[in-house]
Amino acid sequence: MHPSPRFPTRPSSISVTTWRALRHYSSPPPSSPAAVSADPAGLQRKKVTVKTIQKLYKTRSPITMMTAHDYPSGVFCEKGGMEICLVGDSLAMVALGYDSTTRITLEEMMHHSRAVARGSKSAFLIGDLPFGTYEKSAEHAIDNAIRFIREGHVEAVKLEGGVEMAGTIKRIVDVGIPVLGHVGLTPQRASSLGGFRAQGTSLLKAKALLADATALQEAGCFAMVLESVPSPVAEFITKRLSIPTIGIGAGPHCSGQVLVQMDMLGIYDKFTPKFCKLYERLDPLIVNAMKEYGAEVKQGTFPDSKLHTYAMEKGEEEKFLNWVKEEYGE
Repeated sequence: MHPSPRFPTRPSSISVTTWRALRHYSSPPPSSPAAVSADPAGLQRKKVTVKTIQKLYKTRSPITMMTAHDYPSGVFCEKGGMEICLVGDSLAMVALGYDSTTRITLEEMMHHSRAVARGSKSAFLIGDLPFGTYEKSAEHAIDNAIRFIREGHVEAVKLEGGVEMAGTIKRIVDVGIPVLGHVGLTPQRASSLGGFRAQGTSLLKAKALLADATALQEAGCFAMVLESVPSPVAEFITKRLSIPTIGIGAGPHCSGQVLVQMDMLGIYDKFTPKFCKLYERLDPLIVNAMKEYGAEVKQGTFPDSKLHTYAMEKGEEEKFLNWVKEEYGE
């Protein structure tokens, strides 16, 4: 792959990772689907399934999960080699601009999950059941989980809650739908928890968290998210369970980790959670690119008359100009 002449040397203000991405996306498109595979050998990756995740867990291989909310972010998960791609209800805030994850509907979630599914082909695709779609009754939850699988093109669902949701989770699992549990900080219930605060921070709360996690395992969850949980508590719960734990703000001892893609790339501008590492700060790069484009349009330097425009067939431009002159006198 030849580097683009537009980026001859890396400016000191841009990280090596971002620089490589810029060079990649400024180059000609790959000629075959295999060329865009996350596999460095150019081979298509084998489809990740629940069995794959169980194997990773049994071999103590850390599990990678990332959120996605549209086709490009799904492609990034695919090219980045993520094992699980989560269409999380966090997209309500980071992609749709809502002030809470509770605002998003199942129809909106399915619209986004279908787009993600077109971009992420080999990762195990999980959809977040939004607030109000599973709390009313087990039957209501089953109906919505089936819709999500069928219409949203996901392969499993995630829902928040502990002991109180175990019965509903079991019913969903019993109809053949894999469920990813979610305990600790449950954003859909943030108001009742006193805001976005760490959970399990006292002995009593840690015991309750263990009870929640155990109940979800017994209900049939194939794995569960531990969010905003002190590292010692998350480590103990992980040791006590026989299913994988996926941490987000739960320390390094979980079976795997998940982050919100827009957070870790530095694109979401409202706030960055304490537990999120900024692997890139793309927001200023994107804004600066927009400003540069706007300035060039105002100055008349974009589009370039040779680089960014199309030519007529050989000899046809002269004919066209002569015709214009004859017909319109211009």
